[in-house]
Amino acid sequence: MKTWLRDNGLTIALSLLFLGSLAGHMVTGFFHENEERLQHGLVLISFFEFLKGGTFLSTLFENWESEFLQMWTYVTLTAYLFQRGSPESKDPDAPAPQDRDPKLDERNPDAPGPVRAGRIARTLYAHSLGLTLLGLFLASFALHWVNSFRQASEEAIEHAQAPPELAPYLGDAGFWFESFQNWQSEFLSTAVLVVLAIFLRERGSPESKPVAAPHGKTGTD
Repeated sequence: MKTWLRDNGLTIALSLLFLGSLAGHMVTGFFHENEERLQHGLVLISFFEFLKGGTFLSTLFENWESEFLQMWTYVTLTAYLFQRGSPESKDPDAPAPQDRDPKLDERNPDAPGPVRAGRIARTLYAHSLGLTLLGLFLASFALHWVNSFRQASEEAIEHAQAPPELAPYLGDAGFWFESFQNWQSEFLSTAVLVVLAIFLRERGSPESKPVAAPHGKTGTD
């Protein structure tokens, strides 16, 4: 058990932080929603009504969408673009390709199954991380769109207005305002990490260069 905890400590810690933050999001969002309903003379809702409503689910998937977009662009762009001096980048002066051709390991019994399964499976597997992150972004974007539409519809009905339609709502300025306010922060934080890691260090972290490494050193190897 002790070894398992050590080997999976990073995932466990991040999962606990996620669950704690999610619980905080749910509880504080519920109280905030009912405070606003009180101010507008509306009927209060139960905790479970809030969790299945458009307001909560829209904010939930709005944030997931931006995170998966950040990780997809980061994983994809670092495969083709460089930042000299950053441990978050491959070395532009290293000979290409910087990754061993997986075809050379198609008979290696220790290689992942897709590597041994043939050219098509191997090609898809070679880009499986980026494709999966893209799929998670698109799924979260769609769920944000649908639940933001639900939220807008609920608010329209509460104010005796005609609710919007789903397809035209995709062009709604409010919906894109929700997305862009998160996207810009994700791209900014990623760019800041890439640049700061050129000059600053965090000893023991694989995201940092060795403390004594020169600023011009690119990558962590």
